[in-house]
Amino acid sequence: MKIADADILLVPGYGETPADHWMTRWRAKMPSARLIDLPNRFRPVRKAWVETLEEAVNGAERPVVLVGHSLGVNTIVHAARTLPKGAVRGAFLVAPTDLARESPKPAFDVGDFLPLPRGPLPFPSRVIASRTDPHCTFETAKDWAHAWGAHFQDAGESGHLNHESGHGPWPEGLMTFAYLMKGLD
Repeated sequence: MKIADADILLVPGYGETPADHWMTRWRAKMPSARLIDLPNRFRPVRKAWVETLEEAVNGAERPVVLVGHSLGVNTIVHAARTLPKGAVRGAFLVAPTDLARESPKPAFDVGDFLPLPRGPLPFPSRVIASRTDPHCTFETAKDWAHAWGAHFQDAGESGHLNHESGHGPWPEGLMTFAYLMKGLD
């Protein structure tokens, strides 16, 4: 599938998505991509985030490919089984966040985001995880990818794969995303 043949829905994580974040840059490069405007980005509520994602998928004009980062990944996983069958063709899941971790503690009440579903996702997916992500251990991310039936990709020692860890443009991620797209129909 070509990027232009899909609605690319970018699902950000907690807080702001600055101009130098790879998601913002990808949105500028892909005319069919849009950043989902999730409510209360500093006080996320799972129900509101999932409903916002469902509305975006339902409003899409073409097949959907989801791209999530951090808490956006968790939102996609929570929404996966409620999305219209066949509407989502694939998901690119970057740096999922472990809300049950001991340290650092999440900056918001995570109660309704737990537990994170573990069954296979109803669409092809790829999980990208770092060995040095402070928000999720490599082993946890790998375990989740296996439980979700997703392809797992080791991003090395890359922190949280965001602008703060030096992944502003993140060209390697864009190449990996293009590879995922090539395998979708």
